[in-house]
Amino acid sequence: MHQKLGGVAGGLCFGFSVTGLASAEVPIIRINDNAETSSPSTSSTHGKKVYTDYSVTGIPGDGRCLFRSVVHGACIRSGKPIPSEDLQRKLADELRAMVVADEFVKRREETEWFVEGDFDTYVSHIREPHVWGGEPELFMASHVLQMPITVYMHDEDAGGLITIAEYGQQYGKEDPIQVLYHGFGHYDALQIPAKIGSKRKL
Repeated sequence: MHQKLGGVAGGLCFGFSVTGLASAEVPIIRINDNAETSSPSTSSTHGKKVYTDYSVTGIPGDGRCLFRSVVHGACIRSGKPIPSEDLQRKLADELRAMVVADEFVKRREETEWFVEGDFDTYVSHIREPHVWGGEPELFMASHVLQMPITVYMHDEDAGGLITIAEYGQQYGKEDPIQVLYHGFGHYDALQIPAKIGSKRKL
């Protein structure tokens, strides 16, 4: 059952009693190329900030990685416990269902143009839990969750992460859900420490 809580739709981390909290099942990699930990280490390349202080939480590559990463970030952003791998899968499938059933179909006139191929075939295909999500699903997920989502990618030349896409900016620009795209169809959960003076919404 879905509920609305504080203007945010869905049961994702909000409507469930989270019972299986994260344990050592999920690898967390902390990268910090700078001794300063109170704010994210940044530099600039081609006008984009380069982040070198961040944590990556490995997400299973089971076709749900985009949705799992977003769910993980939504829980962190909302101050909820990080879900276990099983609960994360369940929440990811629920988010996929809400993205496909609610947003794609409801916003068909807005979204049909950027979906590859026949819209009905695409929607039917993306409903399957093993099918990878991408930009259209991130865009719709930002609307379902009513939260901003920022996608980062590692830039070898810059020696850190750069922002490659932002969705849901109308829901605020502070404290977005952060995901890391690896460029070969896989997403991991990401955390970049907040800047000094910025407030986390808990």
